[in-house]
Amino acid sequence: MFKAIIHTSLSQRLMTLAFAVILMAYGALVLKGTPVDVFPDLNRPSITLLTEAGGMAPEEVEQLVTFPIETTMNGMPGVSRVRSVSGVGLAVVTVEFEWGSDVYLNRQQVAERLALVREQLPPGVAPQMGPISSIMGEIILLAVPVDPAKASPMQAREYADWVLRPRLLTLPGVAQVIPIGGEVKQYRVEPDTTRMQTLNVTLEQIKTALAGFAANTSGGFLDAQAKEFLIRQIGRTAKLSDLQGVTVAVNKGQPIALSQVADVRLAAGVKRGDASYQGRPAVILSVQKQPAADTVKLTREIEAALADLGKTLPPGIQAPQTLFKQADFIEHSITNVAEALRDGAIMVAIVLFAFLLNVRTTVISLTAIPVSILVTVLVFKYFGLTINTMTLGGLAIAIGELVDDAVVGVENVLRRLKLNAALAEPKPAVEVIAAATLEVRSAIVYATLIIVMVFVPLFALPGIEGRLFTPLGVAYIVSILASMFVSVSITPVMAYYLLARTPPAAAIAPGRWWQFWKWGAGGGDHEADTPLVRVLKRWDTRLLEWSFDRARRVVGVAAVAVIVAMASVPFFARAFLPPFNEGTFTLSLLLNPGTSLAESNRIGTLAEQLAMQVPEVIKVGRRTGRA
Repeated sequence: MFKAIIHTSLSQRLMTLAFAVILMAYGALVLKGTPVDVFPDLNRPSITLLTEAGGMAPEEVEQLVTFPIETTMNGMPGVSRVRSVSGVGLAVVTVEFEWGSDVYLNRQQVAERLALVREQLPPGVAPQMGPISSIMGEIILLAVPVDPAKASPMQAREYADWVLRPRLLTLPGVAQVIPIGGEVKQYRVEPDTTRMQTLNVTLEQIKTALAGFAANTSGGFLDAQAKEFLIRQIGRTAKLSDLQGVTVAVNKGQPIALSQVADVRLAAGVKRGDASYQGRPAVILSVQKQPAADTVKLTREIEAALADLGKTLPPGIQAPQTLFKQADFIEHSITNVAEALRDGAIMVAIVLFAFLLNVRTTVISLTAIPVSILVTVLVFKYFGLTINTMTLGGLAIAIGELVDDAVVGVENVLRRLKLNAALAEPKPAVEVIAAATLEVRSAIVYATLIIVMVFVPLFALPGIEGRLFTPLGVAYIVSILASMFVSVSITPVMAYYLLARTPPAAAIAPGRWWQFWKWGAGGGDHEADTPLVRVLKRWDTRLLEWSFDRARRVVGVAAVAVIVAMASVPFFARAFLPPFNEGTFTLSLLLNPGTSLAESNRIGTLAEQLAMQVPEVIKVGRRTGRA
């Protein structure tokens, strides 16, 4: 197979180079549109069930809500674990499925089980499935500050609920937007039992009257004069006066309005959580993305939407401020790895040039790097992988090895061309290059396959470890295999154009190292070495002579060093991932159970004020309780 590839490439040289250019152009185009993220897709198929049970203590929630739901969810096909958290008036049940299962099929199974369990739950309690989101789905935190002199927290929450949140949910890739803080506007009806008794009005009558308030009803249609007229009763209203005037009963022929037996006003709903920004009341929105969404691209779309909304802000409502943005961390991490990749390529070029001391052979060898990387990007697209720290890390590990196959091939080609030029009747350059490439083919293939086999066990890792490290193995193996095919296809063609067609040159004197362009020019002294190679050979000769004279000591010292290294492994610090610096601190304040929301807000505000006294702190946001 390799013999056919080599001969085909050399016989169709222009087609080979054209194919390489087209492949690189297509790879660059795909690279531009490949999603970027911190880590590979670590989303285990799971479904979160949220159940509101207002007024219940955690014990009642656990017994009456959580336990029936957990029992019903267990036993479904593919379920690996069911876990739950029961709080005051809230039950959160998480159903985890096996890796690789279809999350939409899982949700269908959970919906079928929920239909069965609803009969076992208390009246008015209805579990709901959370949206499909990513394990690292909280991509941005937005704070909506309020100017107390011009607007109230209720107006800020109304803007967040009815303007900001719906606008962000229209963006493709946004799974959920959860606001916390401010005050939720409600119509509050507070019955007065004294007035109710005086006017002989019961609580049931008030409930019945409120149930039918502000509703539009249909009366069918009227067919008249060859037309159909829809009959509607328009009762929907948002005026407080209309609610106050609702008739709740009739006493001695006189209607009794709601305002006669109750206090009716606009008020804030009961809070279970609050938020602030820079120590002042605010509304904080948590934007969560869908699993397959590009975090960086989606963040840019969110910022564009916020810029449009910022042109029409209500009085007293300030433009949303970003508290946390995952895209900054992603770009910082990817930039660091990309810089390491770039620096590695530069170092490879320097080392190659120092050993070969020839621009043309260095260029031929370095061609394997961009071609191999862009081919790997195409494989990413086929497998649905993203550009992340793990895939780029695989390329960074392989960057020095991408040129190995090409260096071996081009060095042997250069040697054979010099020997061929010294013959009385030189052979055609194409035949010499093909034969020289075939000579090192076995060494190239064996060396590549041995390296590839070292990374194969990564694909056997289970669970989240496999999901994390498999892309690294894919990036490394694909890039190495691509460099192998480059060494037997593109490298011989470039050697033909850059080495074989150059006129012979005279041998270079050892002291004239600056005439580096003559090395590998097709003629001259084929045994000439670069200055660096000559120095290294002298050092290696001395080291080998010294080692052979002290063979037992050298082997003994090496064995002791290996034993000491193996014995020290258990004492190394261990961590699943290295520490990351996102530029954001999360401070958790733990208070005694039963602490009121007002007291939690007071302590949280003190913590904010202390944090803002640190010179390096730019902004501070706080979320207390739950949304």
